[in-house]
Amino acid sequence: MYPLLYPMRMAWTSFQAHSFKAHHISSSMHPPPTETLHVVETLLTAAAGALLFQWLGLPGGLVSGSMLAVALAAVAGRPARVPLPLARVCFVLVGILLGAVVTPETLHAITSWPLSVALLIASSTAMFVGTAYYLRWVHGWDSLSALLGASPGSMAQVMALSAELRADIRGIAIVHVVRVLLIVVGLPSALALLGSAIEPAASVRSITISSFTELAILIIISSGVAFFMLRIRFPGGLMFGAMAGSGVLHGTGLVHTSLPWWIGSAGVVTLGAVAGARFANTSPRLLLGYLGAAFGSFAVAAAIASAFALLVVALLPFRLADVAVAFAPGAQDTMMVLALALHLDPVYVGAHHLVRFLVVSIGVAIAARRLARGPLRRMPPRWQRPGYDD
Repeated sequence: MYPLLYPMRMAWTSFQAHSFKAHHISSSMHPPPTETLHVVETLLTAAAGALLFQWLGLPGGLVSGSMLAVALAAVAGRPARVPLPLARVCFVLVGILLGAVVTPETLHAITSWPLSVALLIASSTAMFVGTAYYLRWVHGWDSLSALLGASPGSMAQVMALSAELRADIRGIAIVHVVRVLLIVVGLPSALALLGSAIEPAASVRSITISSFTELAILIIISSGVAFFMLRIRFPGGLMFGAMAGSGVLHGTGLVHTSLPWWIGSAGVVTLGAVAGARFANTSPRLLLGYLGAAFGSFAVAAAIASAFALLVVALLPFRLADVAVAFAPGAQDTMMVLALALHLDPVYVGAHHLVRFLVVSIGVAIAARRLARGPLRRMPPRWQRPGYDD
């Protein structure tokens, strides 16, 4: 009797597995209404935070405001959800925006100040290494998280890499948000003490569509490179590939347009929501520990940047305000808005931040790829180690 029942049993088991798989795929394609409401709530929270930071006049407010708003909501216990397909689309959109900062004018300007640019590269490398070692050995971060947390800028790419490689995105996000806020608030105040004129931050300029044909070429080529990078499993391949395709098109002068401002802004806000959603189940004790790492790593990066800025001022005939903003470890868009608000030289600041952006973006992607392949030596944070006294 058993030989007759065995095929029937196997057939019933196969039917159950097939039914479960079909139900799982159907549920993934058609998420339940509750899940959809969670996604809508997350996106609305991100939009509210971004609008608040923009209204306050904080440069880089779209990504930092949306990230902070969703993070606070997640810590408070609210559900934070961003579907993976939507996140991937935003990675490509933000990559196209980042690549648009490469222009023939800035590439030409880079060759006008070789010593200053060389010192900037040395400064960025020193900030990278010094901050990474600080996070690694003082606060016990794993190698990959310390690398991403030490990045002097490129916050959008770092957040995408952190989400993809499953690094400690909560700590990384806190470190980067605190760094951006301290630069935005502290740098203008410090320059004001040195006599620089301070005015309200300029609004982010809108990018108009000059040619729908160029826009179509930009999207197709950038998306194609992004898909290729994803297929070869390059860390952060969607954003890095789109950025590379967009950068080549803009740097060579083949394309002079970019995404409409509202599409780019939506992509940046959603990217902030993706990073902020990772703060779910984070205790206040854990947040306090991360804040210590944030302030400490900023102090290390600021000290290194200040030392190199003073060296440039001593060797070359540049104003301290221009050099300070050009060497500050902030995102390029943030520093460009500060340069406009403080009436500084936008070409000098833009060229130097473009160099740092390229060095940091390529360096982070390559280093993260090598670390992701090898075993990560993880250490618990200092406040979670045995014997630590609360």
